[in-house]
Amino acid sequence: MKRFIVIDGCDGSGKDTQARLLCEKYEKEGSVIVRSHPETDNRYGRKSKSSLEKTGTDNFIMATLCYGIDTIRSIIKYYKKADTVIIVRYTLAVAYLPLAISGFVYKLVCILLPVSEYMFYLDISPEESLARVKNRGEKEEMFENYDALVKTRQKAEPVLYNWNVIPADDSAEVVFSKIEKICDELDTKNNK
Repeated sequence: MKRFIVIDGCDGSGKDTQARLLCEKYEKEGSVIVRSHPETDNRYGRKSKSSLEKTGTDNFIMATLCYGIDTIRSIIKYYKKADTVIIVRYTLAVAYLPLAISGFVYKLVCILLPVSEYMFYLDISPEESLARVKNRGEKEEMFENYDALVKTRQKAEPVLYNWNVIPADDSAEVVFSKIEKICDELDTKNNK
């Protein structure tokens, strides 16, 4: 069975942790590829990450463009190359765009890029998100402040109509149990 799983959400929501847990779950059944954007194995991902750690409109534009190229590169190179492909950070990056265009861009992206029933949005409160980001001890990115987290979460809400929304303030184990339950139900349905 082929699976295309997407994990998305604001910074600190536990995306990489959930991707790792899903990888461990599905490795028992076959091959798994995990791509977490921005990736460091290509110049677009590295440039996106570097730009995110700076401020200003030029860096915002560069981070956005390079992120898009990095994500499209992953789809071209890895989509359907394993039994299970897990993408961390995908189409919901449109929530970082201005509200006036984010909904339109999201619909366009969903036409151009693959979507799946296995798409999970980890809905974390801005307060919890900020606390987790600060605990990582990494360099702060341009969207990792309270106001930006509130705005990003608000802009994501209108485009979540085709996502499984999972409350993510809970522990990683509780969040994973909810994701795993949905995955098991989808696996059963899709194996018929």
